[in-house]
Amino acid sequence: MTKLAFVFPGQGSQKVGMLQDAREACADLFAEASSVLGYDLWDLVENGPEDQLNQTEYTQPALLTASIGLFRLAQARGLPSPDVVAGHSLGEYSALVAAGVLQFADAVMLVQKRGQFMQTAVPLGEGGMAAVLGLDDEQVREVCIAASQGEVVQAVNYNSPGQVVIAGNNAAIARAIEGCKEAGARRAMALSVSAPFHSELMKPAAEELAGVLNEVNFAKPKTIVVQNVDAAAHDDPEEIRANLVKQMYGAVLWSDTVVMMTQIGVATVVECGPGKVLTGLTKRIDKSITGHSLHSAASIGIVSEALVNE
Repeated sequence: MTKLAFVFPGQGSQKVGMLQDAREACADLFAEASSVLGYDLWDLVENGPEDQLNQTEYTQPALLTASIGLFRLAQARGLPSPDVVAGHSLGEYSALVAAGVLQFADAVMLVQKRGQFMQTAVPLGEGGMAAVLGLDDEQVREVCIAASQGEVVQAVNYNSPGQVVIAGNNAAIARAIEGCKEAGARRAMALSVSAPFHSELMKPAAEELAGVLNEVNFAKPKTIVVQNVDAAAHDDPEEIRANLVKQMYGAVLWSDTVVMMTQIGVATVVECGPGKVLTGLTKRIDKSITGHSLHSAASIGIVSEALVNE
């Protein structure tokens, strides 16, 4: 019997004005998040400023709340519950709330702290990320080894075949960008992010996050959870907790995560949250998967009808 997966987006899917048509339905959830955060989250999401929303300590709670708001609204309107959940980087916290592993308020607190720790782990201007298109994974890893020269640069997001993100020290990234171009990359370009997420440079942030994670209760998941760091299904709360620490400085194995979901019977994937990034990646990873984007209140009816007709 085929399974249904819900996947949740990470940073980059946020935008000012997201969830406009779900404002009333999600009001209580945003109020709960705001009480945890100490500021009006809905005001930030609705009105910006954009540069603040794009700062990771604000981006992370905003995307988590938006994603869970859509998930709960979809469930209330009769969409089937997922058999499997996963999330891209930050999105893994949304997946864990959907699976009943984390309470929503705890997750909001965690991702706010996570964003703060990630931002302060590396001095501003010393680290970053770049996207590489058109090389296979091994080619990118080889270029990074050659470009490191005593600094850090490594593949950190395996998003889909031919799409890899690298991160590390800025000078090493610049060398790797040139190396990727010389190796035949279709594109290799720096990303406008403020820190080298998922690289070894995030280990100080991981140590800080570990202390906060230890203060939060993790329950046994109610559905299958596939985690980023090893693209494997986990149901032990302590393993899930430990993997969130490793995820801070470990690569996001998104291609492998999607492959694992297909191996356990997933044929349909619903992206639940702002944007359609994961829907596109999923189709590039496995064209046999049926993908749907649940990115607004209006899209719930469209997705529901599509699921009934499959």
